[in-house]
Amino acid sequence: MEHAKQLAQEFGIKEEYAGNIISLLDEGNTIPFIARYRKEMHGTLDDQTIREISERLEYLRSLDKRREEVAGLIEGLGQMTDEIRAALDNAAMLSEIEDIYRPYKPKRRTRASVAREKGLEGLAQSVFEQEDIDVDTEAEKYINEEKGVASAEEAIAGAMDIIAEDVSDNAEIRKRLKNIIRLNASLRTKAADPEKESVYSLYYDYSEPVKSVAGHRVLAVDRGEREGFLKVSVDIDPAKCLNIVFRLMVKGQNRCSELVRAACEDAYSRLIFPSVEREIRSELTDAADEQAIKLFAMNLRQLLMQPPVKGHTAIGLDPGYRTGCKLAVVDPTGRVLDTAVIYPTHSAAQIEKSRQTLKNMIKKHHAEIIAIGNGTASKETEMFTAQCIGEIDEKVSYMVVSEAGASVYSASKLAAAEMPDLDLTLRSAVSIARRLQDPLAELVKIEPKAIGVGQYQHDMPQKRLSEALDGVVEDCVNTVGADLNTASPALLSRVSGITNAVSGNIVAYREENGAFTSRAELKKVPKLGPKAFEQCAGFLRVSESKEALDNTAVHPESYKAARELLRLCGYTSEDIRQGGVGELRKRAESMGLDNVAMQIGTGVPTLLDIISELTKPGRDPRDELPPPLLRTDVLDIKDLRPGMELKGTVRNVIDFGAFVDIGVHQDGLVHISQISDRRIKHPSDVLKVGDIVNVRILSVDAEKGRISLTMKG
Repeated sequence: MEHAKQLAQEFGIKEEYAGNIISLLDEGNTIPFIARYRKEMHGTLDDQTIREISERLEYLRSLDKRREEVAGLIEGLGQMTDEIRAALDNAAMLSEIEDIYRPYKPKRRTRASVAREKGLEGLAQSVFEQEDIDVDTEAEKYINEEKGVASAEEAIAGAMDIIAEDVSDNAEIRKRLKNIIRLNASLRTKAADPEKESVYSLYYDYSEPVKSVAGHRVLAVDRGEREGFLKVSVDIDPAKCLNIVFRLMVKGQNRCSELVRAACEDAYSRLIFPSVEREIRSELTDAADEQAIKLFAMNLRQLLMQPPVKGHTAIGLDPGYRTGCKLAVVDPTGRVLDTAVIYPTHSAAQIEKSRQTLKNMIKKHHAEIIAIGNGTASKETEMFTAQCIGEIDEKVSYMVVSEAGASVYSASKLAAAEMPDLDLTLRSAVSIARRLQDPLAELVKIEPKAIGVGQYQHDMPQKRLSEALDGVVEDCVNTVGADLNTASPALLSRVSGITNAVSGNIVAYREENGAFTSRAELKKVPKLGPKAFEQCAGFLRVSESKEALDNTAVHPESYKAARELLRLCGYTSEDIRQGGVGELRKRAESMGLDNVAMQIGTGVPTLLDIISELTKPGRDPRDELPPPLLRTDVLDIKDLRPGMELKGTVRNVIDFGAFVDIGVHQDGLVHISQISDRRIKHPSDVLKVGDIVNVRILSVDAEKGRISLTMKG
């Protein structure tokens, strides 16, 4: 189990745990299932760490596969040696394996291949040995007009082309040069046209060490280059690199050595450096992509795990100018009660009519919260809403929510199936209302990358981005769990072990047979076999079940252990329903957790999970987080003054700071240097999406819509 050993070292875990994770993954278990229900086998690692281990395992296996492919190809050429085999075995990256294979790889027609066709390989070998020979005399032996070698000079030039290519193909040289370039080179950018204005003007004459350049700057530079505004290069003193090549290749101080030296210079400038420069640039971009994807994933996780605003009828407002503001009222379960279109930005008569409509909707349906989309006309709609709720006696508050992806969702098959009688635009208003009521349940219906809590997401490798974000959604859904009788197909399809087809079958079974009355009834759903049941059952809640454990995260495989725990501690299943097992942990601890775990047939981690679930059956982990910041009044950017102190909500965390909603249309930026009095490496060390923070205005540029904030004391 070499992979288990390597993963254990890299992640700082026991080799036994790494081996168990590999086995569990290979057996088809999902990451949420492994993280939650196999804790004894991996030492209680969280889902994010297990996902990282899974991704690293996949890379190591692809490395092994390519290693064997290259070994087979070299052996097929009869060129395999103990030295090459050892180099392949020690290669830790795909690029190292490709460098080893480079000399044996079929090439396009090159200057060196042309020279070989002319029969100049022998001369190249004689020169490369760097013995003190008369090169011109030796070269004359290779003059052959039929093959296109008309003179000794041409023969020597061809031989040098062969030497240059051999030097370029040397894996050791490439490895050493890459290392020195990574450590000593700079990323340099210049303007393609210095007179042309662009958002990339900061990079019109810019340089930063390759080893320390920030990921977001790499992505900005890449985009500027693609759009034709920047010229980008990797800069290093050629002498530093050539000295390495000379030390490895040049052996003496005779004519042959001089020719080899010249061939090395040609190899470096024409073949090696352009290739290594591309590779270094690619490495920088890959690292920046990975960093941006991780940041996007972290922000998405925080957004999805925002506390729901439960038990309230909500109004969703999808702002607009010409076509008006779409309004939808939904009950606490998300069911649509009413819809309308109002025109709060039109004539005075239309504004008054709109005001009456919104007030009537609030009173008629006893709405307590209003969600306003943050798109076009959001500011005007927010001001209109604040004025309306200030004129009525009912206690109503509002929140501006991101409407990213709402239009995509409203035009989807899923939205059409959920709301077949509603116009596309009204579906968006429904989605906006539901986002405030339960962000997770609503946002799972939207492609994760459309949610918009990252930076440069459209520049990312889309397959990798989708995989990472899908993993986040899966982890969040399974952390919270889903109600088997109310969850949408989109939510169910994210539950561990449930495919899109099976989620459709669950909904179809529900519609045909009525609400599920137990978890066990899941086994009757077509195509939901024993393995799928094992993977999904613990994450699905059935509050209607006679079995109290069906409304907890206790897995059916642990029901016997849970009942035995209750018996040992003097409780019954009925006590769970009544919420009367608050002393459960205390009683278990009094008997010794190790002893209790042994008696009920589980490990201590599983025992603690069972205790937690029985103490708070049906609990939602999001309820333990601070509630979202709801507002009743609105500010205009013109009202802001330096020094004003405000409370705001973090909307996005990026590499150079965080954007905070302070109740005006434009989010303010807290630069990384203004987040904390102590030095921090990244904004995410202190802030996460959804945090409620106190900020102070540093500066306001109303014309450009820019607000600079500080969190420093």
